[in-house]
Amino acid sequence: MAKKKTKFMCQECGYESAKWMGKCPGCHQWNSMVEEFVVPSNHRARGFVTSANTGHKKPEPLHTIKGEAEARISTNIGELNRVLGGGVVPGSLVLVGGDPGIGKSTMLLQASARLAEQGQTVLYVSGEESVKQTKMRSDRLNIFTEKLYVLAETDLDYIESAIDEINPALVVIDSIQTVFQSTVTSAPGSVSQVRECTSHLMRIAKTKGVAVFIVGHVTKEGAIAGPRMLEHMVDAVLYFEGERHHAYRLLRAVKNRFGSTNELGVFEMKEVGLEEVTNPSEIFLEERSQGAAGSTVVASMEGTRTMLVEIQALISPTSFGNPRRMATGVDHNRVSLLMAVLEKRVGLLLQNQDAYLNVAGGVKLDEPAVDLAVAVSIASSFRDKITRPTDVIIGEIGLTGEVRRVSRIEQRIHEAAKLGFERAIIPQKNIGGWTFPAGIQIIGVSTVAEALEHALGG
Repeated sequence: MAKKKTKFMCQECGYESAKWMGKCPGCHQWNSMVEEFVVPSNHRARGFVTSANTGHKKPEPLHTIKGEAEARISTNIGELNRVLGGGVVPGSLVLVGGDPGIGKSTMLLQASARLAEQGQTVLYVSGEESVKQTKMRSDRLNIFTEKLYVLAETDLDYIESAIDEINPALVVIDSIQTVFQSTVTSAPGSVSQVRECTSHLMRIAKTKGVAVFIVGHVTKEGAIAGPRMLEHMVDAVLYFEGERHHAYRLLRAVKNRFGSTNELGVFEMKEVGLEEVTNPSEIFLEERSQGAAGSTVVASMEGTRTMLVEIQALISPTSFGNPRRMATGVDHNRVSLLMAVLEKRVGLLLQNQDAYLNVAGGVKLDEPAVDLAVAVSIASSFRDKITRPTDVIIGEIGLTGEVRRVSRIEQRIHEAAKLGFERAIIPQKNIGGWTFPAGIQIIGVSTVAEALEHALGG
């Protein structure tokens, strides 16, 4: 009997080695190498292989291929459709990640029910819950539909048989870490199993035209567990963000072959499941405190949507040699850069001050148009001067202290006017070529010092 060969594989990045090592050379993680059996592959017979005897398609000239617009299936959940780019694309493979208990299974079960209510056949495969547990959750969500099938199975061969039997339009795998393929000897959740199962599901999606959603666990660092190649194999990667102790959830696309990756979906968790938040600006601003220094409002773009959010800053003298710089929702390095600009170009002595910044509502802002609002909130807290609650501040800041133009300014201003803001401080270069909405005063500024003079009164 031939001796079984083994190899050691990193459970974080998929690095393979013939011997065990304490530290992975690929991702530099400690104690991530696990022993796995090597399954011999069935090699093709030697000889010349052509497309005629293998059944593979021949290469085609690009100009002879007829383009077709992909048909999308609406989930009847506007926020999910927005993030997906307009709906579910048949034959697509979508990876959904998020912290435990954040609401991934709830969202996918609700989306499955909405599709089933339209007459589409949906198969929900749960590897972590029994059929009765899934039924209890569906009763809590008031889901009663005939076209939604539930299967509690982890063997991929049986899952494929069920797909062939009922021919669904959508398949949900919850989660990919529990599914295994019998030809792979490693345990479920290992790098080999996750990679092979995802590859097999991708072939099912492409050959049968079935849309497949797979749920992926996340690591302590917040990344999807398993090798990074998993994110390269799928068509779209969605992250479900938010605090479990807060009601609001954010759905963000970090990869999407069928749409934009800048879209953001906002949900509110209630007893009957997730509900859409069609106007998140009102939600993020409803608890804003009046008459507090260090608070400003910025109109930020998330894909095609304008969101008005509050930026809060707290500047206090440090008790140590090195002042602290902490930021939540904005880039920490960008905050340090803006504080250096305020100190050099405006004359604010911030080198002996601790700085704490926060974006209310748990939103993450990564566009440069929020620079001016961050700078004004820092100066407001440092000088202990209150900004006007009806001001919205928009603009990018350069290293020389100039305020640079931003994109889609008209859409931002119209959203601010709709929510009752009376004054907008924007870059001077953005004025002209568009019509101001009624009821809001537009103030153009060219430098940070000029913006602070208007926002704080000098």
